[in-house]
Amino acid sequence: MPGAVGSNWTDFKPQIEQLPQLLPNYTVIAWDPPGYGKSIPPKRNFDLDFFQNDARQAVQLMKALNRPKFSILGWSDGGVTALIIAGRYPENVDKLVIWGANAYVSDEDVNILKGVRDVKNWSARMREPLEKLYGAERFAELWNEWVDSILNIYEKCEGDLCMKEVREIKAKTFILHGKKDPMLAKEHVPYLKQHLRGFKYHEFPDGKHNIHLRYAEEYNKLVANFLLEKS
Repeated sequence: MPGAVGSNWTDFKPQIEQLPQLLPNYTVIAWDPPGYGKSIPPKRNFDLDFFQNDARQAVQLMKALNRPKFSILGWSDGGVTALIIAGRYPENVDKLVIWGANAYVSDEDVNILKGVRDVKNWSARMREPLEKLYGAERFAELWNEWVDSILNIYEKCEGDLCMKEVREIKAKTFILHGKKDPMLAKEHVPYLKQHLRGFKYHEFPDGKHNIHLRYAEEYNKLVANFLLEKS
């Protein structure tokens, strides 16, 4: 499950290409949430409950594909959606892998968002794949719509993204974390550790937000080993 305004190919190319070799008995299904990537139309809907809508539609997709039981790899926004699915639909989730995800929006997160709102200040490496996907103008517009939606949740929902769902999760969970992640307030990983039951943790000391891309080979092996472990 990709991050904010992301798609399966911009966000998960090394996983789509490499995980089938490490997990020959698994099927890798990568989705573009409605309004992102190649799931256009429709236009992206950024209501206060857009994460919950993504979660519901993802479960419907998996049932339509006749895969009612599955494990989830969720990055950043995709990790939020994954936490909601695992909390609301526990019978459908085998294992959960999350990184760069948060259960709520903090004051520090708001400051981080305000600092990255202008995509002109992004590095070319981070910006160009998304500009290629959407066009430069639409990408900037979509990103600003997303930032506004998170600030809206912060103001109108006390920042709550999925705090209730986190407490309901039964699936064995693997939290991966880049210790130098500039996109995630430091309080989020301790919060998840405190409220999740039966989790495994791995930290990349020099990792930032995109550990699965920067350390793709190591990341893929860690995730494959976790999914292959007997529960």
